[in-house]
Amino acid sequence: MLFRQLFDATSSTYTYLLASRVGGEALLIDPVKEQMPAYRALLRDLDVRLVHAIDTHTHADHVTALGDLRDDTGCVTVMGEFSQATCVSHRVQDGERLRVDGVVLEARYTPGHTNESFSFVLEPDHPRAVFTGDALLIRGTGRTDFQGGDAGRSWDSIQQLFTLPDDTTLYPGHDYKGWTASSIGEEKRSNPRLAGKTREAYIEIMQNLHLPHPRLMDVAVPANLACGQP
Repeated sequence: MLFRQLFDATSSTYTYLLASRVGGEALLIDPVKEQMPAYRALLRDLDVRLVHAIDTHTHADHVTALGDLRDDTGCVTVMGEFSQATCVSHRVQDGERLRVDGVVLEARYTPGHTNESFSFVLEPDHPRAVFTGDALLIRGTGRTDFQGGDAGRSWDSIQQLFTLPDDTTLYPGHDYKGWTASSIGEEKRSNPRLAGKTREAYIEIMQNLHLPHPRLMDVAVPANLACGQP
């Protein structure tokens, strides 16, 4: 399988490309509009055809490339069934499987960061990795104070992700310290917001973060409801 992790330094966003083989079909998870030249080059270099472009949720810190990728490649744009984006071609339901030339992703509804967030499990019959968007980060979790966020639902979603095998690699939607991956087992043991905490303690932590809103929020959210093409 081909796997590439790409990084947008401005928003600290990770984008993931998966394909079964050179010359086959591919999918992208959480693409960033400003990185379109890099995606075009990578698709060309690997000689793969993009068939799915997926957003794990409506992002508030960058503008998505879903619409641009659809125009460039004819790919299907994908988000979760509760997304308010009017432009999405396919809305996945909890437990639904996407199949792309031998690559299988299972959608998992993981609200809390937003009320429409989904995660995606790679090879769900024998889980290899999970792409969590902002539901679960490396040694952190996605904030829950806007876009229908809810700290209790965040905890519940993370506990559902924690039912995956401990050796399942965790690929987050962002990282701000230079970490590229973790595992379910690592986060159970070492995530300071989760390890040894109760649901009530987690809710208290999340309700007292007092974070400023993302700088691009007022631009990014409306743009992303139109797949990055306001």
